[in-house]
Amino acid sequence: MQLIQLKKFLILPVLAVLAACDVPVATAPAPTGTRPQTQAEAASVANSVTSSTARQAARRFVSVVSRVEPVAERTCRARAPGLNCDFNIVVDDRPDAPINAFQTRDEQGRPILAVTVPMIAYVQNDDELAFIISHEAAHHIARHLDRRTESTRAAALIFASAAARGGASGAALDTAARLGAALGSRVYAKDYELEADAIGARIARDAGYDAINGARYFERSPDPGNRFLGTHPPNANRVEAVRRALQ
Repeated sequence: MQLIQLKKFLILPVLAVLAACDVPVATAPAPTGTRPQTQAEAASVANSVTSSTARQAARRFVSVVSRVEPVAERTCRARAPGLNCDFNIVVDDRPDAPINAFQTRDEQGRPILAVTVPMIAYVQNDDELAFIISHEAAHHIARHLDRRTESTRAAALIFASAAARGGASGAALDTAARLGAALGSRVYAKDYELEADAIGARIARDAGYDAINGARYFERSPDPGNRFLGTHPPNANRVEAVRRALQ
């Protein structure tokens, strides 16, 4: 579904304001982050966007980033000495992007925190946006990309080795390795999300935002439930993780 109204009314005003504040735009894929929602949901958000709300969303993004970024970098240096803590917080303006935020790294290893345009339009207040950005920063601080890579490789090796001992070869061996990699990438996914929720809640709080109110974002998000090998935990568990972190 084409996000025509979103492109017309939100992307250009947002990018115009962000360009004035020297906030770059990202086009990287999303290896970690809040659970993407469907294009239909993104389109629904687009249909409610006006130029006025676009300007408000742009101002919100710039304001929240200016407060969260220094706190996230300070937290990163304190919790993960030696890690690159120079966050690059950007807008993902791909026209087909869903309501999403994610963390990745550039070719030089600099951590990138990206928020899609539909997500910027979707959040209802500064607290929600601050919590979302802080959550993505926490993924980097907790080294979730590296930990997931290690888990993926280890599981692929275990499955391939077991298959080889059983006499598998060629395509069957490759299938076993790919199955192991898929399982390895998911086995700790829920734990990573809850850990990022907890660390992110503290970052948002220390930046002066109400992380409990920010976590109310989950009340409007589809609940993934407690699915086996799901990538995200139930929403109630995430809200509880935030509450415990702030006690």
